[in-house]
Amino acid sequence: MSKSSAQPRVIGTETEYGVYEPGNPHANPIVMSTEAVTTYAKAYRAPLPAVGWDYRGEDPLNDIRGMRLDRANADPSLLTDDPYHLAPSGGSESLPMPTEAQRRLLAPSAIVLPNGARFYVDHAHPEYSSPETLTALDAVLWDKAGDEIARRVMRLRDEAGESPLVFVKNNVDGKGATYGAHENYQVERTADLDDLIRFSIPFLATRQIFCGSGRVGIGQHSERAGFQISQRADYVENDIGLETTFNRPIFNTRDEPHANHHYWRRIHVIGGDANLFDVSALLRFGSTSLVLRAIEVGTTMEWENLDLDNPVEAVHEVSQDLTLRRPLNLRSGESMTALQVQRRYLALVQTGLEGRLSAVDQLVIERWGRTLDTLEHDFLAAAAEVEWVGKYALLERQRKRLGAQWDDARIIAMDLQWSDLRPHKSLVGALQRAGMVESLFTQDQVEWAADNPPSGTRAAARGAAVRDDERLVQASWTSLVTEDEDGARLIRTPLVEPVADSPVD
Repeated sequence: MSKSSAQPRVIGTETEYGVYEPGNPHANPIVMSTEAVTTYAKAYRAPLPAVGWDYRGEDPLNDIRGMRLDRANADPSLLTDDPYHLAPSGGSESLPMPTEAQRRLLAPSAIVLPNGARFYVDHAHPEYSSPETLTALDAVLWDKAGDEIARRVMRLRDEAGESPLVFVKNNVDGKGATYGAHENYQVERTADLDDLIRFSIPFLATRQIFCGSGRVGIGQHSERAGFQISQRADYVENDIGLETTFNRPIFNTRDEPHANHHYWRRIHVIGGDANLFDVSALLRFGSTSLVLRAIEVGTTMEWENLDLDNPVEAVHEVSQDLTLRRPLNLRSGESMTALQVQRRYLALVQTGLEGRLSAVDQLVIERWGRTLDTLEHDFLAAAAEVEWVGKYALLERQRKRLGAQWDDARIIAMDLQWSDLRPHKSLVGALQRAGMVESLFTQDQVEWAADNPPSGTRAAARGAAVRDDERLVQASWTSLVTEDEDGARLIRTPLVEPVADSPVD
């Protein structure tokens, strides 16, 4: 056993929200996203200025396969390390003070929050990156905190009499565009890279059966009428790759650990759906973390026959099969359903991690198995737990009541209303109030998480600094940047290890 194998592993999320201005179909999404972040920046730390983002620790073009994408040839969407072209990176702990113009540009576009999260403009969307958490339950809670921050932005703008903005937590606009709900998992760098890639892919291709959020329309542009399990499935176009906004892979190969790179990798999962159902989110984060840990400790021998013949095609097939009975072709010549693949992963996780499971891990495993049983025997019985099932059950009732097809404008509008974060408009909110959705947290807990960081990770130090340090001007996952006493220089304090009291120096 390695010296870090008993250490809790970090989970984090990155959620891009859809945003629009009611009654103004021509509103610029970049402007709306910037207004959203600016609105919160003015309110959350007043009267102190907002804490901006320190981009010097970013490294988005490094590939875990041992190569680096040339910056001149990189798509601009990949250049997340320096979107404002600020002062060049020098690696110094004492940095020249940015100009006031740079400060004004940075602050409203990317801010760090008292709960340790990041709220910023990513391409044409407001994005919330959660603070680092140590359990799947905490990952769900601090992901939901992002929804609360979105609701606060909408409320602040209403109270100020500014043009209204509406946040939706989904992944498609119905016109061919998609936006992400990414996940991040810490794994040991000593884990076999080929195993990580190979044995993750069948799992990631099939896990949508319990964590898909459901979508009206088939195809990237909804070319065909219908309902499918996953919002993101039609946009998966590759099995392995570095890209995140085009040619999207099942397994993303960005090597940007935001930690000591000698010891850690960060597995960046980009193909999942944004979840509003707590149980679907718990299973998404919890099962994925457990599978990666099982691969990490070498539990791979029995996974040899799970290789999918065509992983990308399998993602699409699983999403469009509401019966959950369609066989997927394996490279061995055999076939398995998505349910059978997931049962195999569940069994191997239980075997490979025996004696290493926390109480939350055991909860995830119990819910994982129970949910697979329910989906196999009567999938509609999972309507209060599995988001795509809950959405399908509601929209199918309405479709039959209206005598409508799946491409009816009223059904398409309800699909959007499902993910609307306005409490009085949200269909998920209406189901929750009716007791038809299982919640793992109270609203008070979610509001608390929007203002406070999780314990046990460096997010606690980051959040405390944002709340209490008047000299803090920038921060990142791995740094705090403060003014010196004279206000003439910036001093960077490193936060290298994600886990507090890490055994790895």
